[in-house]
Amino acid sequence: MLKELTYKSAGVDTVKKDAIIDEIIRLSRKTYDPRVIQHPWGFAGFFSLEHPDRVFRKGLGKAPALVACTDGVGTKLKLAFLLDKHDTVGIDLVAMSVNDLIVSGAEPLFFLDYISCGKVDERIIHEIIKGIVKGCESAGCALLGGETAEMPDFYAQGEYDLAGFAVGIIDKNKIITGSAIKTGDVVIGLGSSGLHSNGFSLVRKVFGLSPAHNLNRRVDKSRSYVLNKLNQYIPSISSTLAEELLKPTIIYAKATRDVLSAYLLKKVVKGIAHITGGGMIENIPRILPSSLRVEIDASSYPCPPIFPLIQETGNITKEEMYRVFNMGIGMVIIVDRFYADAIIRRIKKAGYYGYIIGKVVVRKPQEKQVIII
Repeated sequence: MLKELTYKSAGVDTVKKDAIIDEIIRLSRKTYDPRVIQHPWGFAGFFSLEHPDRVFRKGLGKAPALVACTDGVGTKLKLAFLLDKHDTVGIDLVAMSVNDLIVSGAEPLFFLDYISCGKVDERIIHEIIKGIVKGCESAGCALLGGETAEMPDFYAQGEYDLAGFAVGIIDKNKIITGSAIKTGDVVIGLGSSGLHSNGFSLVRKVFGLSPAHNLNRRVDKSRSYVLNKLNQYIPSISSTLAEELLKPTIIYAKATRDVLSAYLLKKVVKGIAHITGGGMIENIPRILPSSLRVEIDASSYPCPPIFPLIQETGNITKEEMYRVFNMGIGMVIIVDRFYADAIIRRIKKAGYYGYIIGKVVVRKPQEKQVIII
């Protein structure tokens, strides 16, 4: 019988990580002053631009606040190295930070990148930057600057790491936190392009995509074997594994901008969550009052075929799949039921796929906050 795989068995312990984050939040508070707007376990950090003398720059609003996020691309980069394809991971880099930023209702202003490598390869760096620029154009923000660090002997030949930093602005009285969510509200899901940039440690284990690293002849044979796997056409996903796994993360800035421009003042949009690491099961509770839960109907939207392929190949439970992967939904918006259909029409007009995928109900003691039915 095939051994059941989990994210932890692939080397990622989310429980331990969450405990560390709790401690980081506790320590970080030592650095706060009154201008820090605390929102623990939110998707972004907030810093008020209000000043005691009440003098503001024209156009910033009555209570302006900066919003900042940082993230990377993760082990998806390992596939970029193997395939020598670097033009899509730059889009991923922008998406992972900007999608966290916009869930608060903030407008992205600018982005900075950090690229670290063993030796600068102009072709590779150029490809990465092209992707970052494309991502910034999609997000509607400026690529303001960055840093490229060359560190000999620190990275293997052809390998690098990426980090991104996004900054936006919002009136602090208009920050969307999820506190207004109530029973009867519905969950709108925005379709993903596939895996986006999460769960790749498990994906690589499921498909055997980690070539040997010992320094002998088996390295080249192992690498060739993995490349053959990646470039093999798979009918169930209508593409090669390489094409599917390197699809860039969708940037949802235009969708949220269009929706909020029409509905924010009406207080129709109650909460927005980026479905990133932790899937719907762990990310929706970050905006949900503890007295409520969300029921997600898995049959209410089309799930990209890559996810059933991963589940079947890796013998992974349904709950683990929804805890690790986005399962076809890259962002959720919780809204007043009356306006849901009109919001979906606006989302589709902006070029995205939107579906009503769930509802908000009362949570009983000991119940989970997200149920997949």
